[in-house]
Amino acid sequence: MTLKDKLIQDMKVAMKSGDKERLGVIRLINAGIKQREVDERILLDDTQVLSVLEKALKQRRDSVSQFQAAGRTDLADKETFEIGVIQSYLPAQLSAEEVAAIVSATIAETGATGPKDMGKVMGMVKPKVAGRTDMGKLSELIKARLNQ
Repeated sequence: MTLKDKLIQDMKVAMKSGDKERLGVIRLINAGIKQREVDERILLDDTQVLSVLEKALKQRRDSVSQFQAAGRTDLADKETFEIGVIQSYLPAQLSAEEVAAIVSATIAETGATGPKDMGKVMGMVKPKVAGRTDMGKLSELIKARLNQ
């Protein structure tokens, strides 16, 4: 079963159970997927659906920090709930140690020596950890390792 199929099935379950909040989040995810399919005139596979989910997750995290800074805990709580629903469709997250090991191995594999090699390292690490770690933190980790 593809990720898109799982989303559609979960949407039907949410409709039948009357879970309006979860249903709304799933509909937003499906809308994002459909929008990208229409824009690019393609059918998305699971890796592309994961990128849509990651983008939605990043938007929600940014919103939470903005709402908390503005003192709007009600909206921050809503976004936090949406983050939980989106994360349920992502693969299990890698631990910091696992990500560090992958980065170290890739740096050794590519022979990267400094910041000028960051693009090469990032290009090789990204497919290995897609959907399983925060890309912003990954970028900071690679930068720190290359500056040592």
